[in-house]
Amino acid sequence: MAEAAAVAHDDHHYTSTGLNSWKVGFWTFIGSECLFFGTLLSTYMVYKGAALQGPYPGDVFDIPLTTISTFVLLMSSLAMVLALDGVQRGNKRLALFWLGVVIVFGSIFLGFQYYEFTHFVHEGLTLQQSVFGSTFFVLTGFHGAHVTVGVIWMISLFVMGLRDKLPPEKALSVEIAGLYWHFVDIVWIVIFVLVYLIP
Repeated sequence: MAEAAAVAHDDHHYTSTGLNSWKVGFWTFIGSECLFFGTLLSTYMVYKGAALQGPYPGDVFDIPLTTISTFVLLMSSLAMVLALDGVQRGNKRLALFWLGVVIVFGSIFLGFQYYEFTHFVHEGLTLQQSVFGSTFFVLTGFHGAHVTVGVIWMISLFVMGLRDKLPPEKALSVEIAGLYWHFVDIVWIVIFVLVYLIP
């Protein structure tokens, strides 16, 4: 165990605080992403209710459907935790199974979002239609883009696992991917509450 820890320590750079430099750098990136999404959310909230023409949120939102997609995304975060646990234990089968679940659940969420967007456009809500359409599509569209990046990232980890390139010593790679995935999930919870649930 001590030898494995020494190998893991030698494989990664550490800051003067004792924290891994890759992890510190990624937390910094997440901080910048918080500012980015904070700006988009603030813009949406400032202009909320300012649309001069419909359709309006109450005309197009399907709260039960969005609740299901939110639940699916939240369950993918649990799967991400279990995938990391599988990698840390050196259990390839467990790690691949849960990474596969993350990929499937993330894809299902994107499918829900695609359906929602096409439904809204069919109802007459577009990016150019109103200030509501503009702020809504930009906010949720950028979030969807982040989920897409996350799914691609998980697929790359899945392929690495298939090729036996995710030993316990490489668990940090999965942990950082997990940080990104959990961040995307937390952002969606905020969007779901502020955009969909608060009239």
